[in-house]
Amino acid sequence: MAVIGTGADRIYPARNAALARRIAEAGAIVSEFPLGTAPLAHNFPRRNRLIAGLASGVLVVEAALKSGSLITARLATDCGRDVFAIPGSIHSPLARGCHRLIRDGAKLVEAASDILEELRLAPPEAAAAVDSALPAVAGDEARVFAALGHDPVDMDTLVHRTSLTPEALYAILLALELDGRVSRLPGGRLQRL
Repeated sequence: MAVIGTGADRIYPARNAALARRIAEAGAIVSEFPLGTAPLAHNFPRRNRLIAGLASGVLVVEAALKSGSLITARLATDCGRDVFAIPGSIHSPLARGCHRLIRDGAKLVEAASDILEELRLAPPEAAAAVDSALPAVAGDEARVFAALGHDPVDMDTLVHRTSLTPEALYAILLALELDGRVSRLPGGRLQRL
């Protein structure tokens, strides 16, 4: 399910068109806005209210101190939903919102099993199995995965850390991304999942 801050006929950003088609085929795209509504900034907090109300809990992965994610977390708390946050580097401005949430009572998350156990969606042993569901990486993939570290990193840093050519690195990163182990972030940065 996707909750959008535009009319249901408008996909924003446009690069998410293929994802929107996949969601519509297997789930639902929900909007409270009339068809044709453009992606206006003030629509997104309204959208976040729906997300908070529909969810059993809200997980905040990254959030600056002034972030829409923090609005969603506050709305979730107001609705009696659980709020979870993943800590990050104390040097990252995108981790400060998560740290504040944790300080204010959000549940710290280090693995998917933490959420499954808290929401009682799986017994502890089944929840722990989720964390190890991906097969281990080996060889150059393992080297790149380790070089990613736990904070977002750019390609130049990865080339330096791994001593691989950019071409070889791109091929490995693509495989890791397709396996759901790496995510691309704005600004060309990458982060392991």
